[in-house]
Amino acid sequence: MRYLALCCDYDGTLAHDGRVDTATFAGLEKLLASGRRLVLVTGRELPDMQAIFPRLDLFERVVAENGALLYRPSTREEKPLAPPPPGKFIDLLRRRGVAPMAVGRVIVATWHPHEHAVLEAIHELGLELQVIFNKGAVMVLPAGVNKASGLAAALEEMGLSPHNAVGVGDAENDHAFLSLCECSAAVANALPTIKEAADLTTRADHGAGVVELIEELVANDLAGREPRLTRHHLLLGKRDDGSKVLVPPYGTNLLLVGTSGSGKSTLATGLMERLVENKYSFCVLDPEGDYETFPGVVALGTPQRAPGVEEVIQLLSKPGLDAVINLVGLPIADRPTFFLALLPRLQELRARTGRPHWLVIDETHHLQPAAWEPGLPALPQNLQSVLRITVHPNLINPATLATVETVIAVGQTPCTMFGEFAAALGQAAPPCPAGPLDPGQALVWKRSSGEAPFRLHVTPGKTERRRHSRKYAEGELPPERSFYFRGPKGKLNLRAQNLILFLQLADGVDDGTWTHHLRRGDYSRWFREMIKDEDLAAEAERVEKMSGVSPGESRRLIREAVEENYTAPAPPPLPMPGTDARPRGG
Repeated sequence: MRYLALCCDYDGTLAHDGRVDTATFAGLEKLLASGRRLVLVTGRELPDMQAIFPRLDLFERVVAENGALLYRPSTREEKPLAPPPPGKFIDLLRRRGVAPMAVGRVIVATWHPHEHAVLEAIHELGLELQVIFNKGAVMVLPAGVNKASGLAAALEEMGLSPHNAVGVGDAENDHAFLSLCECSAAVANALPTIKEAADLTTRADHGAGVVELIEELVANDLAGREPRLTRHHLLLGKRDDGSKVLVPPYGTNLLLVGTSGSGKSTLATGLMERLVENKYSFCVLDPEGDYETFPGVVALGTPQRAPGVEEVIQLLSKPGLDAVINLVGLPIADRPTFFLALLPRLQELRARTGRPHWLVIDETHHLQPAAWEPGLPALPQNLQSVLRITVHPNLINPATLATVETVIAVGQTPCTMFGEFAAALGQAAPPCPAGPLDPGQALVWKRSSGEAPFRLHVTPGKTERRRHSRKYAEGELPPERSFYFRGPKGKLNLRAQNLILFLQLADGVDDGTWTHHLRRGDYSRWFREMIKDEDLAAEAERVEKMSGVSPGESRRLIREAVEENYTAPAPPPLPMPGTDARPRGG
């Protein structure tokens, strides 16, 4: 189950003219019976909600005061999420005749046209307050407090991620929390701007629209809406025509194959970085200890001691972390048994919390080998959102291969890899494009679509660029890939075979030589075609197109762009006394 919580606005969404009808109550109870959970997200103050809505007990959390107050109906605990409004601000508004005016634990609320008096008072007192509009209502809150910040706090307490939540609303102040949720819905009576921004709009209005959404959630977990949710899709790379190749963040089973050194880590770490950027959690099962240095992960296990299943589950139960499970300390013969014991616990955790959103299984042949025969009932046929990595597909259990939807092959023999995969399943191999792959390319076979394999230009992540930065920063590029400072008349021939030498020579050449190459676009061209770094090239191109920039300033900007993604070189050692440290002519 992907969507574990429904987060509802009250006025104009659940309620019509402040009241919730019987059919809407029945719909909420049906959602709870499906095992999902409810969060109410409202701009109203809590006493007002308690007076008008008798069934707050249906909701696990209530986010009140437009995100400023968190309420737990089961224990009747209240938790302000920001400080109370300053007394001098309230007094000033009253003196200036702002009425009606409600003052909550944190919120100050009034109506149009008093927003002008409110803004003047904030400015006059120098307060860090914001004004949020909701149709005719004017709400004043501390900066950064809104329905999204309140919902994030509620979901964290519940042990859930916004990626496992659906939000539904109708008005301006719902924008923030709807955009936080994985799927956002607008009821039919919602403002046009809300409908335009939402992933879907119900046919019915108010509570009937919420019930319509609930029916679809219970029936198929909104599976039919996935094609609309491209705002969450993850970038793998681009086709030959420049179009992006995206991966849905849920329900996808990928197999990445290729021999050692063929580029598997480039693609895998790039995908993991995009998971981090989009706040999807992941767990790497790491039989070779290759991923412990990935930034921000929590590692469990050492070469001397393998973790136990219970340790792994306890770690993954903590929200907001990405984990690497180091299995080097586990004998190879014991790894399939460990994996088989871990999977049901992992599936139970996912069913309860939705996490980890992705599972990366490196060296899959260690954990699900071809000769492994645990019996079909023991195999997790519905294990989804998985990236499996191996050197050869025929080393993996055929029942596992059968669940793979997309095969990505890197290295010099991608068609052979597809053939091995097909043979392991007793199927015909797909037609394969001729010609070798260049570095940074892969072939993608989307089995589920019936499309022929196509060439992918892999978009590496920053982690992978750092892995290879030494090659470009300190290594020895061949002459045909080096940069040459020649100057406007071709009198120079200064070769930079790496980025350190490039920066050193850039600082030493005369302004005329530097500017000559800058205006020709030579720097961005070299970064793009020889260093293979599109981001660096784009930044250099931006500097090259600047008008009126001095040679010294453009040098500084290019240097900063290089050092942003490549380790800045350490200063060279001072020359020994009596030695000639001047550079030799080339």
